[in-house]
Amino acid sequence: MSSNSNSSNKLVVPSAREAMNKFKMEAANEVGVNLKQGYNGDLTSKQAGSVGGQMVKKMIESYENGMK
Repeated sequence: MSSNSNSSNKLVVPSAREAMNKFKMEAANEVGVNLKQGYNGDLTSKQAGSVGGQMVKKMIESYENGMK
């Protein structure tokens, strides 16, 4: 079984990768996590969760602002 045959983190629109990376870096900066380009496997679960949580928070805020 190939590890990337059914990856759940593939972007539906591959050209969005750069925008998603920028978004992730902004979210990391906002929560004080030193995220670097490339490998970030040295982050704690708490740090990684903080970045993901901030990204979700920003997406929800954006959606709510678009509904107004």
